[in-house]
Amino acid sequence: MKHVIFISSILLFLFSSCEKPVLTMDVPNCIQNKIQSIQNGPVHNPATIVELWEYNGTNYYYFTADCCDQFSSLYDSECNLVCAPDGGFTGQGDGNCVPGILNATKTLIWEDPR
Repeated sequence: MKHVIFISSILLFLFSSCEKPVLTMDVPNCIQNKIQSIQNGPVHNPATIVELWEYNGTNYYYFTADCCDQFSSLYDSECNLVCAPDGGFTGQGDGNCVPGILNATKTLIWEDPR
């Protein structure tokens, strides 16, 4: 009986972790892959949020940090890391973002439901 429960638990984990994330809009494949990787991994606390940031005609993708005093990440449409707009010990990010980026128009794409 223990083996049946163990095997059932493994199968449930495997099938649930392969489930595609539900996104509120179309995003580049590399961003989808990053979200899928987060969904397949351990639950972050706080839960990960992904937003589309539109600024000066350019789309960026913002991923919240998975824990305390860590940088959040801002990626371009090709998944190149642009900067860390917030987080870190000061909460002010890494200082490498485009001036004014925090005023971008922000749209929720995905929030980890787990």
